Amino acid sequence: MRRVFRISPNLIHWRHIPEFYRFEGVKCTKCGKVYFPKKYICPKCGFAGELKPIKLSGLGKVVTYTTVYAGVPQLFEDQTPFILAVVELEEGPRVLSQVVDCNEEEIKIGLKVKMIIRKLYKDGDMGLVFYGYKFRPLYEE
Repeated sequence: MRRVFRISPNLIHWRHIPEFYRFEGVKCTKCGKVYFPKKYICPKCGFAGELKPIKLSGLGKVVTYTTVYAGVPQLFEDQTPFILAVVELEEGPRVLSQVVDCNEEEIKIGLKVKMIIRKLYKDGDMGLVFYGYKFRPLYEE
């Protein structure tokens, strides 16, 4: 017997948001400030005109971090302990994200990191896997 399931319109919507998987922000055409996630009005100068899409490099550095051991939503319990960091991107915005592929001894303030797409969590009876951005140390290649 073949199982048939329908993809929720909400799931389809997320697949078409450019900044979600392509890591895009916006740049204010008046003051030059870059934002992620995208804004429609520049918080710095109040400009309500065009904020241009900008592809973010995905490169940045750790500003601060902590190791999370408990107190997370059930969807993330299988990932504890994990490192959660504020990463300042080369373009200026700061993002909160997990840092993977390193341990507590390797992470430090100022560590250069690179954005990668990884599994965020698995949910539902069908085991739907949700992906998003995380960061990993940028090793010399």
